[in-house]
Amino acid sequence: KVDLGIGAYRDNSAKPWVLPVVKQADDLLRKDPDLNHEYLPIGGLADFTSASQKLILGKSSPAISDKRVVTLQTVSGTGAVHLGALFLSKFYTPSTPDAKAIYCSSPTWANHNQIITNVHLPMKSYPYFSKETKGLDFDGMYNAIEKAPEGSIVLLHACAHNPTGVDPTQDQWKKIAQLMREKHHFPFFDCAYQGFASGSLATDAWAINHFVEQGFELMIAQSYAKNFGLYGERAGCFHFVAAPSRTAQDEVARVGSQLAILQRSEISNPPAYGARIASMILNDEKLFAQWEEDLRTMSGRIKDMRKALKEHLDKLETPGTWNHITEQIGMFSFTGLNEQQVQKLREESHVYMTKNGRISMAGLNTNNVEYFAKAVDGVVRGSQ
Repeated sequence: KVDLGIGAYRDNSAKPWVLPVVKQADDLLRKDPDLNHEYLPIGGLADFTSASQKLILGKSSPAISDKRVVTLQTVSGTGAVHLGALFLSKFYTPSTPDAKAIYCSSPTWANHNQIITNVHLPMKSYPYFSKETKGLDFDGMYNAIEKAPEGSIVLLHACAHNPTGVDPTQDQWKKIAQLMREKHHFPFFDCAYQGFASGSLATDAWAINHFVEQGFELMIAQSYAKNFGLYGERAGCFHFVAAPSRTAQDEVARVGSQLAILQRSEISNPPAYGARIASMILNDEKLFAQWEEDLRTMSGRIKDMRKALKEHLDKLETPGTWNHITEQIGMFSFTGLNEQQVQKLREESHVYMTKNGRISMAGLNTNNVEYFAKAVDGVVRGSQ
């Protein structure tokens, strides 16, 4: 059996991998004689939220030095998306009522649909994935954002788009930002894979920082599930960044106050242990350097599996083009396999993936990648 459906990193033996740096931090934390299990403040662990701002926006970010950012610790990225969507549902008042909708990519992370509809926000979509090229449908995306009512909310994946693994180039991001400025749209970034996608924390946060540099008011949902392997600890942050202005600090204070009220009524206080582990690593030079090494280990193995899969398919001369396997990035890949082929793989080869053909590259390893390639070759040839 080959399980390619799981959304969590696995090592080459198909086992969960506890990052070495997380083991170190965990040991240090448990040996701390002052450790207790008291409530955190409503906004979360202060050392964690301030370090998270610097991680996502950069240590020298003018937004941080100008005090234009407010951050709350959340129940991982899911909680951050929910908190942002709930705030927008209650307080976002665009000039036209039609603009009070969140535009998501087609496709997007399935849970976005439920989170957004649960807070009674209308949800619309913009084209994103091209079935022909198995890459970005940039023209479709651009045109849909251009046609959206002025002041619409646009949800953007910061890097390693889930589920497609397809990201805009930096030039394309610049064009998207310019268009959104012209249309006065509101950017809401979901960042679940910083450092995990490319192996570089700065590269994976580039799009967010470009939008901040352009003077946008925006929101960011930040998860530590994937890049720290803290899946079950539910460590994350929500950031609101105000646009540069004389009243920005007042605006941030008002927004922060309302976010705290929402947080209090929903989770009261965020979970402490995962935040303490992440905070220790983010605030310690040596541990941070070890974490960056661990990120390169994870992203490097994913890249190796992409390369190996493409090489096996090329060697088998599997019909079709398979460049997208190595051109896509991050944990997931949209293979281009259709629902019937996916079903056949399940029945004949015991290969499991989502019915839309999305695979988790982390489910591949040196022991099963050739088997998977041969199984794919079989179903592709059988459906011609």
